[in-house]
Amino acid sequence: MSFRQALASLVRLGRPLFLVGGFIFFGLGTAIACYEGYDLGAHLWLWGQVAVTAAQLMTHFANDYFDLDADRANRTPTYWSGGSRVLVETALAPRWALYMALVLLAVALAATAQASRSAGAPAIAVLLAAVILSWFYSAPPLRLHSRGVGELTVALVVPVLTTLAGYTLQTGRIGRAPLLAALPLAFFQFAMLLAIEIPDAEGDALAGKRTLVVRLGAEAGSRLWRLALALGLLVLPLLPAAGLPGRAALAPAVFALPLLAWFWRRLGQGAWRQRRWWDWLAFFSIALLVGAALVELVAFLSLCLAAGR
Repeated sequence: MSFRQALASLVRLGRPLFLVGGFIFFGLGTAIACYEGYDLGAHLWLWGQVAVTAAQLMTHFANDYFDLDADRANRTPTYWSGGSRVLVETALAPRWALYMALVLLAVALAATAQASRSAGAPAIAVLLAAVILSWFYSAPPLRLHSRGVGELTVALVVPVLTTLAGYTLQTGRIGRAPLLAALPLAFFQFAMLLAIEIPDAEGDALAGKRTLVVRLGAEAGSRLWRLALALGLLVLPLLPAAGLPGRAALAPAVFALPLLAWFWRRLGQGAWRQRRWWDWLAFFSIALLVGAALVELVAFLSLCLAAGR
């Protein structure tokens, strides 16, 4: 393999498209801090974003390395599931994925340490928790994705801790607003994980990767998927009463309702059983999560600008 081919394989392994979500969730926390009247520190945003992006990339490399047996056993990968396929389909040595994961782990921890010079203890605790949980999602000895808590771990790390990191770095405290804003997103993230686990279930089971779909079965997993989608929608009208601005709380519902109606119909018809639907179900699951977060981000930015901050 030439240097150019190896570099291209490493880029594919990092799945840069998925990094967009990290910017949106982290930006959402920062926008909430702005809405609440805090003066924003550009250096805190920068070091925090470096930590978040490095942790994301670390997870991509680590997952492909530690889940290589499951990816090799997977005969039904989709564009969104089954890993990047780089280690399965190219001559890139698996050890390079591990090396990159360890380097990025060091970068995430170094960025967290740099942010700690100005940020308070809550922000550092949130960032460290996110990095540690991200590593042990697939890495031994914990391998959280095989203990029935992987989906909850991702729902906690991606929408909740990432949003909270953006907020606490600017405010120095744990606030209610970012937790409320992240709550429906956590349900949508949980649903998204189930969407990408169903195509992988057979290969995961053969390799001993015990996701919730492997443990419960695809049919029960599809029911849990629908429940998570419903809960994500149902909490939205409750958020203003809990203290979230109505514009930020209800705007995602306008975006989410058409997608949720489509999901409800297709899942009820058993689309999760049909391979031709797997890519679309995963795509729209990701679109629902990222789109709802982006709508919340825009809503808080508009509120921040309207207040003249």
